[in-house]
Amino acid sequence: MKNLNIPLIIACFLLTTCVSKQEIAVVVEEPKIVDIPKIYMKQITKMALLNDGYYMILINRNSNTYRQIDVDSFYLGVYAVTQNEYQEVMKINPSYFKGDTLPVENVTWSDAIDYCNRLSEREGLTPVYKRNETNVTWNRGANGYRLPTDDEWEYACRAGTTTPFNTGNTISSNQANYDGRYAYNTNVRGEYRAKTTPVGAFAANSWGLFDMHGNVWEWCWDNPNDAQSDTLAVNTGSIRVIRGGCWSSSGVSLHSSYRSGYQPLFKNNYVGFRVARNAR
Repeated sequence: MKNLNIPLIIACFLLTTCVSKQEIAVVVEEPKIVDIPKIYMKQITKMALLNDGYYMILINRNSNTYRQIDVDSFYLGVYAVTQNEYQEVMKINPSYFKGDTLPVENVTWSDAIDYCNRLSEREGLTPVYKRNETNVTWNRGANGYRLPTDDEWEYACRAGTTTPFNTGNTISSNQANYDGRYAYNTNVRGEYRAKTTPVGAFAANSWGLFDMHGNVWEWCWDNPNDAQSDTLAVNTGSIRVIRGGCWSSSGVSLHSSYRSGYQPLFKNNYVGFRVARNAR
């Protein structure tokens, strides 16, 4: 069964950030790939250490005005969270497409918050989020797992590139899992797999991160209308940012600057997430 990949609330916001060949992305130095040992789990959570840097977003096409987005160093999961990892931590697998190495999907933003906290507790780390029946509060000084911010996600996806994708000016269905019948900036039709693929099935970007384009949309922390907020509603309120596009997306949704969003309790078989951690 294919679910339409059309957000219920918003199709694409902040359109001024979408496509620009003149964008600039800079990183201080190449990030290192590190393994962070798990204390209570058999496996290793593979994270990329991304160093301080910035990228530029176009905010006014007519005046050719850009804004610099600064990003502090942080860790980001090399892969989206898999079903095997989610099952081990949460004792449940909600995914529609089943497979240990497939990305977990059909998870809400609130589910992703809970996963981060439980994984932190299993590893003896300080949970990042405090929640009650109505709100989630982010303790920015905690050393546990969390969702990446919208800015962190795009910085990681771009990996120093200034093109629409980290693969260049276009992206084929041999480079990412999406609906290749609707490619971007090309007349070449590609494959439509109509399902998720195992994490890491396609080449990583230059910083060693896999599937930043396609496979599953990925939850970010942000409410786009209040990106700096440390407290967000658990079950209601405005949308949460999702990034990256998915297996049923057209090529334009995979653009490094493209963002969409859903309410925090929305779930479907094209939405998953990856984890982040503070680097300092």
